[in-house]
Amino acid sequence: MTISAQLAGFAAQVDGAKLPNRSRETIRLLMLDVAGLCVAARGLDYIAAARASAASTGKATAFGHEGGFGPYDAALINGTAAHGEDYDDTFEGGPVHAGAVIVPAVLAVAEHRGLSGTAIVKCIAVGVEIMCRMSLVAPQATHKASFHPTAVFGAPAAAAGVAAALGLTPDKIAHAIGVAGSLASGIIEYLADGSWTKRLHAGAAAQAGIRAALLAEGGFTGPATVLEGQHGFYKAFAPSKAPDFAPLLDRLGSNWVLETVAFKPYACGTMTQPFIDCAIELARSGVSADDVVSMVCEVGEGTVHRLWEPLAQKQSPPNGYAAKFSTPYCIAVGFIDGKAGFEEFTDARVADPILRKLAGTVSYVIDPKNEYPKNFTGHIRATLKNGTVREVRKAHMRGGAHEPLSAGDILAKFYDNAKFGGWPRSKAASLAESLDRIAAGKSADLGIARG
Repeated sequence: MTISAQLAGFAAQVDGAKLPNRSRETIRLLMLDVAGLCVAARGLDYIAAARASAASTGKATAFGHEGGFGPYDAALINGTAAHGEDYDDTFEGGPVHAGAVIVPAVLAVAEHRGLSGTAIVKCIAVGVEIMCRMSLVAPQATHKASFHPTAVFGAPAAAAGVAAALGLTPDKIAHAIGVAGSLASGIIEYLADGSWTKRLHAGAAAQAGIRAALLAEGGFTGPATVLEGQHGFYKAFAPSKAPDFAPLLDRLGSNWVLETVAFKPYACGTMTQPFIDCAIELARSGVSADDVVSMVCEVGEGTVHRLWEPLAQKQSPPNGYAAKFSTPYCIAVGFIDGKAGFEEFTDARVADPILRKLAGTVSYVIDPKNEYPKNFTGHIRATLKNGTVREVRKAHMRGGAHEPLSAGDILAKFYDNAKFGGWPRSKAASLAESLDRIAAGKSADLGIARG
């Protein structure tokens, strides 16, 4: 049996009403987190551009926007908004941002077709589980090939989730995955100048997943060996490493890795987060920015080409979006501001000379024993003007499997994001209640989310 056939069999047989309680709770929190991020971004320039590209009207909701959209446009807008500030969920071991792809795709089709909350929960579970597991097949090789894992793994995972939501047969779900292999895309050249294409990747993958599922529903076929074939998915997107499909298939349907999804405390790249916590701890110990001569960080080699090099550019990022993927800047802003939210990644904040001076003191050495990508750690060794050395380590990412954010933390983040997007708390509370009803199996009524 091919890999896609095994994934399709899993997708078809999942019962949303019988998922483990922890899986159901993770799905509820994913919907809440994604919705809050969409509202937060609704007035930002890149979402205005995405909204202007919409060419359809329909039943689907773009969070924070008036009117209804066709499913493709709603998925694109919501996925782009959810991932746009890099404040969305992540998966340790990938890393991939599954919620920003799967939730927009499934909700758009659910509204378009009038699907139940139980179907939504089932199919978010299917999509997130497959996407996270796909990221473990050839660790680091997708980034090494200059592709964005969220973009490329998101399309087939969303296709499986949407196809399952539509009640397609296992054969047609396999064809949806096969078609999605040719719709997957997303390169990481945004790292060169902080342009917006990474923001688009989650929405484009959600859109591609819907397209593949609807094509398969209509009888369109895709290659059965799309994942393992000689000219297949992993050959194209992860050519430097032989794929190991055991993490994708082992205990699929009985061991839900989606339960380990991490919710971010900071609005920036995943692997920068424990370094920010190190910087905040260092500042709180009584060290001032003027005391610092240098800060050297031990890092995983796989993070260097995205978050550390070219070092001079990372120490002086060209704009707020590029700063999200600069560990030197993230360390500096965490040290000085004690936080790393939306306000810390504006173009104006990034241009602050005090921040740039401190970021210029930050460099790295590769730690050959670093556990990346299985675990995301942080470290700073600061040399001070008086000759003393202060060292701070974080053994894992706060918000991840070792130190998860509580449901209350994620709800507070949702309200903060809705406030940033200009919503009153009462409107945000009504949306949270609507999402809770969907998670409980009720119908998808997202009317409160418009406008």
